[in-house]
Parts: sequence; C-alpha cells; structure tokens
Amino acid sequence: MAAAPAARLASRTFINLAPTVTASPAGAPIANGLNLAARAPHDPHAEDHGAHEGGAVRADVYQVPSWSVKTSLRNGSLQSKTGVNALPSSGGSPRYFSTSVAKKQGVPDFTPYRTNNVDGNKVFSYFMVGSMGLIAASGAKATVSDFLASMAPSSDVLALAKVEVEMNNIPEGKNAIIKWRGKPVFVRHRTQEEIDEANKVEVNSLRDPQKDSDRVKRPEWLVMLGVCTHLGCVPIGEAGDYGGWYCPCHGSHYDISGRIRRGPAPLNLEVPEYDFNDDEGKLIIG
Repeated sequence: MAAAPAARLASRTFINLAPTVTASPAGAPIANGLNLAARAPHDPHAEDHGAHEGGAVRADVYQVPSWSVKTSLRNGSLQSKTGVNALPSSGGSPRYFSTSVAKKQGVPDFTPYRTNNVDGNKVFSYFMVGSMGLIAASGAKATVSDFLASMAPSSDVLALAKVEVEMNNIPEGKNAIIKWRGKPVFVRHRTQEEIDEANKVEVNSLRDPQKDSDRVKRPEWLVMLGVCTHLGCVPIGEAGDYGGWYCPCHGSHYDISGRIRRGPAPLNLEVPEYDFNDDEGKLIIG
C-alpha cells in the first residue's frame, strides 16, 4: 500500500506596481519590492531552476516571466497579453498631489520704481485729468446737440412755417391767394374807398363785433385765412352782397374787412400772424 503524499504549504505574494515603473529589455518589470533574482524554494519537482541541491538563483531572471506575459496562437495570428500594470517605456514622470494649504506670499517692494519728484507727477496727473475732462465735455455736447437736432422739425416743415409774399406783385384793389400750412390765405391790397367803407360799419350791429382797425396792421393790407368759419369751405373773393367774400356752400357773406354779415357762419374770417419787411418789400406770414 503506497504512502499518502505529504501535504505542502504554498504562499503567494501580490504586488501592486506603480504606473510609472520601467521594464527591462526582456519585458520584466523593474520596481521597488520586486526581486526577480530571489532564490527559489526547495522543490523536488522543479526542473531547470537549479534547485535540485537546495535553493538556488533562478535561471530565468533575464527571460520574460510566464506569469507576466502570455503568448498564444489564435485564429492564425500571434497574440500577446500581459497582466502587469506597468508602462513599457523606459522613463516616467512622478505625479504629485495638490494641496489646499494657502501659500503665504510677501508684498513686492516697489521702492526702486518710485519717483523722487512728486510735484512733477502731480502736474502731469492734473494735465491728463483736465484733458480727459475737456474731451468728455466735448463729446457730451456733441451728443446732446445731435439728439436735439433729431427732435427738431424737418426742413420741409420749417419751409411751411413762414411764407414771404412780394407786396409789389399785388396791385391796389386786387386779391392774392397764398398757401400756408396747407390752408389758403387771402391777401387784399385795399383801396382808400374800401378802407372808408369798412370803417363806416356799425360794429354793434355785427354778429361778431370787431373794428376794422383791430383786424389789420396797415389799413391798405388785409390778411385773412380763406376758410369759412361755418364748415371750412373756401369763400369766393370780390363776391357777395357786401363786396367782400362769399361762400357758395351755405350762403355766408363777408364784407371788405372779412367780417360775417349774413349767412350761417358764426365768426369773422380768422386773421393769422404776419409782419412786414419794408427793407425787402415783403409780407411775411407766420
């Protein structure tokens, strides 16, 4: 009866290699704590390890260990796998951990850069401040001027604000119709007979009592808006029962001073703002 084999205790040690370890030309990793030249334990079943006479140095130190690299032929191609977590490069750089501890830094000394002439720096500073203030004021003025100019009436509106009439072009006893702000303006160069006739009228008998002298600046020039005060029609000149203006729409009669004498119109013809420019011989309406 054969004797039972003696029990044998085996021990294995696993080493976690750092990611920056290097490898030998044979592919074996080189790191602290890893000794590939350690003597093998006495094993009567070991072969080619030089351990028949006891522990000896491994003979495969400069060979790729079988536990680190596995080579196999699969599907007609040679495949190699390694189980060592190490870079095959020959060098590496260490990695450092960051710290949240604030590093105290000293205040730099600017003494060598300071000037000895304090008054000179003040003059230059005042000059720069004054120049920048002047430039800023000029820019603000230009901005405000442009803004106000944008709110001003356009040139065509200003052109209609005032109208100039050549007084020499209107003979005595004739009318002229001028367009001003979209409305007709009657300009009458009256004769002396017409002026006397306008002054003879009893003002108290009028619907809208008004003296002829209150409606004109010069007796020979009568300026009125050619709009009937009833419904805004344009009366006809030199017509009607009183030799003035007549509105054919509803039958309103105005005298030679533009005062309502008969018909539905409630008020006299309106007198606009006007003035005389004797130097140029013009009547300025508006």
